[in-house]
Amino acid sequence: MHLVHPNILIRSFLGFLLFIGTIHVADARHIVGGEVYYSCTGPGSITDTRNYRMTMKIYRDCAGNGADFDNPARIGVYSHVNGVYTFVRMLNVNHGFVNPLEAQENPCLILPPNVCVEETSYIINLNNMPIIAGSYIAAWQRCCRNNTITNIIAPNNTGATYMIEVTEEAQRTCNSGPQFNNFPPIGICVNDPLTFDHSATDAEGDQIVYEFCAPLQGGGPLGVDNPAQQNDCNGITPDPANCLPPYNDVVFNAPTYTPTNPLGTASQISIDPITGIITGTPTLTGQFVVGVCVKEYRNGILLSVLRRDFQFNVLNCRSAVTAAIKADAVIDQQEFILNSCGNNTVTFQNQSVIEEFIRSYRWIFDINGTDVESTDRNATFTFPGIGNYRGIMIVNEEEQCGDTAYINVNVYPSITADFEFDYDTCIAGPVSFTDKSFTNAQMLTAWDWDFGDASGSPLRNPNHLYQKPGLIPIELIVTDNNQCKDTMVQEVSYFPVPPLLLIKPTKFTACVPEVIRFNNLSVPIDDTYDIHWDFGDGGTDNRISPDHEYTTAGTYSVKLEITSPIGCYIEETFPNLITMEPSPTAGFSFTPAVLNNIESTATFTDLSSDGSGWFWDFGGEGGSFVRNPIYTFQDTGRQDIMQVVFHQNGCSDTSIQTIDIEPLVQFFLPNAFTPNYDGKNEIYKPKGLSFGVGAYTMGIWTRWGEKVFETNNPDEGWNGTKYNTGQDLPVGVYLCILQYKDARNRPFELREFVTLVR
Repeated sequence: MHLVHPNILIRSFLGFLLFIGTIHVADARHIVGGEVYYSCTGPGSITDTRNYRMTMKIYRDCAGNGADFDNPARIGVYSHVNGVYTFVRMLNVNHGFVNPLEAQENPCLILPPNVCVEETSYIINLNNMPIIAGSYIAAWQRCCRNNTITNIIAPNNTGATYMIEVTEEAQRTCNSGPQFNNFPPIGICVNDPLTFDHSATDAEGDQIVYEFCAPLQGGGPLGVDNPAQQNDCNGITPDPANCLPPYNDVVFNAPTYTPTNPLGTASQISIDPITGIITGTPTLTGQFVVGVCVKEYRNGILLSVLRRDFQFNVLNCRSAVTAAIKADAVIDQQEFILNSCGNNTVTFQNQSVIEEFIRSYRWIFDINGTDVESTDRNATFTFPGIGNYRGIMIVNEEEQCGDTAYINVNVYPSITADFEFDYDTCIAGPVSFTDKSFTNAQMLTAWDWDFGDASGSPLRNPNHLYQKPGLIPIELIVTDNNQCKDTMVQEVSYFPVPPLLLIKPTKFTACVPEVIRFNNLSVPIDDTYDIHWDFGDGGTDNRISPDHEYTTAGTYSVKLEITSPIGCYIEETFPNLITMEPSPTAGFSFTPAVLNNIESTATFTDLSSDGSGWFWDFGGEGGSFVRNPIYTFQDTGRQDIMQVVFHQNGCSDTSIQTIDIEPLVQFFLPNAFTPNYDGKNEIYKPKGLSFGVGAYTMGIWTRWGEKVFETNNPDEGWNGTKYNTGQDLPVGVYLCILQYKDARNRPFELREFVTLVR
């Protein structure tokens, strides 16, 4: 069984058993250990043979998306004679039931719900095996190990081999090998002493010697992406017929990790060679591969070697049962100091955990030489007066899983927080706070004010100016020389009007029309105040900081009136605050209404009023300062024409209109051509404008409906031969059909009878 430190620990986290990433369905990275042991069941039916029953146990963690146990597993059987390994046979063996390993019966050790290990067994029957001058070996190879393993190199590319060797002496004597008694604990705690009984039992009473040894490799990652490589010796399921012993040891991350120090040199984990008990203190968290070899001797002759390959998961742990109370100070997580100020009766708030595993509490306080006890979870004690009192709380007394809290209670004189305040309720100004607190100890030592607006003060009698009104909670915490504290909260009803009205418009001078925002900088005010604005042009508003549009030129005085929720009033007039300058009115027309790439010149006529200057922007192509400009556009499409008109005072107005310069595609079809090699009129094709043309097709047909030419290239014409190759076509009349789309994707079709003349 797994023996633990007297202060039994509970695991707080086990992320190691959760897989990282998605694992291929054929990838067995969830396997965490295994071993093979054997029994000789008697002579075979043939002279000088033996029958063997071998059991291979394989262990896997239950978390993640790893593959199932192999079913069947391909077991290789080999002979080893005079240093030569020979393949004997392969057995396909199905596994038995898959069973979860039971958690150890220990009320102080709790495993997370996602932590589990399952095991299954493969029974291998070898009958009528001749006694040979060498050994038999049964082995199973499989990739791969968990990629979170710490102590070996490339664990995600390293497989495992589980094997047993039956020596010549074991065959001759019909020996049965030893078997392990227990599987190692699923998790152990970092920095906590470990004692685990990893012993084995031999039914025949042979001598057993234990040692740490290197686990064996077997297989590799080939075949995850290419199934044809799965059975390679570096594949995930090696072929036993081709992948013979001997098998390589896994490669440890030396020098920190070695086969004999699998948890790191600082841990000093060791196994007793006689008892098989593993001891040490793991100092690093992680997953660690461990190999244990059990050598069986009889009369000094080695009969067999039982090997086990498994993982130690080293975790951060915390105490399962911890005694604790709510206290003012804690020393070494064990001594709890609680101060009671002005109250001789103390009810302790028990914070012991984990409550479901706690079955008893026992409180003991020495009061005037007498032990006063309680068994309540939250015990109450009355102390005779001011002084220091010591006691203890024992959780689960005389049980394996328990703890003790040492308690130091200081009963101090009383302390009372109190204060008053004064301020002008109608005109905003500082609030004066006066401390009225007192203590029966020597003196008050600290004042902690919270003014309810995210500010405070350490002064005894502070002043504070509020920027916002409201019902404001004020908190004072006072402290005396015994570090006793008391708190008082009072509410200040603070609704004065500002002592001075301050406003800031976004503009003082502007051109009509203009929206001006009036920022009210007066404090303290909020939306509970009655606010009235008069903008001087007949407009009013009741918002704190309103927007107002002026539409008429002139100079305007602005008046602001504020009344608080308790009736306090203030007003202010800001004479000649806003000056609005007159603005021109922009406007224009143009001819023609629609232009094109042939006729692209427009005449613009100014229709503005009150202007003294003009600026034109012709769609970003060009500009002009002429009042009535004429402009020829360089490009087609819709262009935004902008006119900016300036008043002599600098105010301006803008007008924007869109003009369309249409991209024309114009074709006409000639009715004859003369391909007679005189260099004149030799090619027939459309005439006109082809800018922006699309979906262009020109075809030529005879009078009998035979197509003799077709092109999608506007620059290609018909030369009078069939498809512009071969012999000349006869003179006569042909039909031309031209189809195309213009630059705006509008379809057109032209037809013309063409006379071919030579």
